[in-house]
Amino acid sequence: MALRPQLRKAQTASMPAPTGGWNARDAISNMPPTDAVEMINFFPTPTDVSLRKGYVKRATNISGTVETLMNYASPTGQKLFACAGSQIYDVSGTGNGTVVKTGLNSGQFQFVNITTSGGNFLVACNGVDTPLVYDGTTWANIVVTGVTSSTFINVNLFKNRLYFTQKNTMSCWYLPVSSIGGAASELNFGSVARNGGFLQAMATWTLDAGYGVDDLAMFITNMGEIIVYQGTDPSSTTTWALKGVWQMGQTFNRKCFFKWGGDLLLLTQDGLVPMSSALQSSRLDPRVNLTDKIYFAVSQAATYYYDNFGWQIQYYASENMLILNIPITGGTEQYVMHTITQSWARFTGIEAKCWEVSGKRGMFFGSVGFVGEFYADTADGGKNINASVQQAYSYFDARGQQKRFTMVRPILLTDNGLPTILCGVNVDFESLNETGTLTFNPASVTVATWDSSLWDQAYWGGKYNISKNWQSVTGIGYAGGLQLTTASQGIDVHWTSTDFVMESGSVI
Repeated sequence: MALRPQLRKAQTASMPAPTGGWNARDAISNMPPTDAVEMINFFPTPTDVSLRKGYVKRATNISGTVETLMNYASPTGQKLFACAGSQIYDVSGTGNGTVVKTGLNSGQFQFVNITTSGGNFLVACNGVDTPLVYDGTTWANIVVTGVTSSTFINVNLFKNRLYFTQKNTMSCWYLPVSSIGGAASELNFGSVARNGGFLQAMATWTLDAGYGVDDLAMFITNMGEIIVYQGTDPSSTTTWALKGVWQMGQTFNRKCFFKWGGDLLLLTQDGLVPMSSALQSSRLDPRVNLTDKIYFAVSQAATYYYDNFGWQIQYYASENMLILNIPITGGTEQYVMHTITQSWARFTGIEAKCWEVSGKRGMFFGSVGFVGEFYADTADGGKNINASVQQAYSYFDARGQQKRFTMVRPILLTDNGLPTILCGVNVDFESLNETGTLTFNPASVTVATWDSSLWDQAYWGGKYNISKNWQSVTGIGYAGGLQLTTASQGIDVHWTSTDFVMESGSVI
């Protein structure tokens, strides 16, 4: 008696959204299913994956590209300045910027705030112009003797003194205590730095080495040598001592240091390195890097865009974001880490040349002809936010068995209607665009008001509405990974999980 062939039975599976974020380190055949091979304009949080918010254009009357944003902070308020070409603009308000300084040779500044008995000051230098100082009202040149101050390209505040890195030398010049001008004294590291090159930057690192909290002076060369001093007065051997010299990866921009919480971050060709871990282990162990999970992507970016201006680290506390600005050819993109989970994503569509936090309104960036306020809208300057994710591949607990994927259902939370969402399934580690090009035309959605809105016409309920629509997909293989794309504006989107329907096939 012949046996009847059994009908294939559909099976279901559920997969959490990839809250582990972008993984550019592990083999795509061995990633956790909660990671993503690619994550563009989505941001992984501890509870879901959210479509990033957009920006609003401010100060749209700027001539040229904004290459530096500088925030002046005094006890009575803050002001934001944009440096573009030969001019500095006051962009503190929500309207157009006001020109406050002209006649400059470069808009690529480094700056620091300092408070003395004479007031609150912002001090800035760019390596070609005489350093500038702003006192809350007026911009003026700093008067420094003993050196050609127009060669100062980096400035740092360390134990009540201003230190200036001199361009293309091994020298750093410091001023008297609590002074913004006067006679400068030289520190030369030519006999300390064994690999030569030039001094790239200086930073202050606050550290408790077992004898109480103290500030250390950190100097870095372009060859990656970190020279650490402890003390107060560099002119005195009794109060100034060399603590050590460490070798890191090469540095390629002046904004390579960034103070983050109780640590000091350093951007090198090895990635984003916290000093608290790096100087106690070795550059041979890249796992100490914050960028460990996207190690290959950062390494490639550093190789390809080494000479481009615009590399910067910025912390956006209110959104738990650490932003690494990448000046790619023809534009910029951002590698963004959630500071709680240390999960990464890649942002595109934000042509940011520089970043700065200012006032209560949050994060700003400089672009071509305008200053943008980031995370201030659910659109990019009135345009759609386009996002995509390729989730890590999964064998769905049947590693050696073929599967035919037929349907997927992403579970979304939205606050103002539905964006355009298209899904596909890539199988066996292929990287195809299964979803095509998306379009989205924003519609006005009325949120229900009691005693006013009508049933079946307005949106009722809490802040978010749940979307769980099935979409047909095709794909036959052993492993499958969801590809999700969206185009949206005016909608807050949160992705929590995805359901799959598949049929099990044979082993061969």
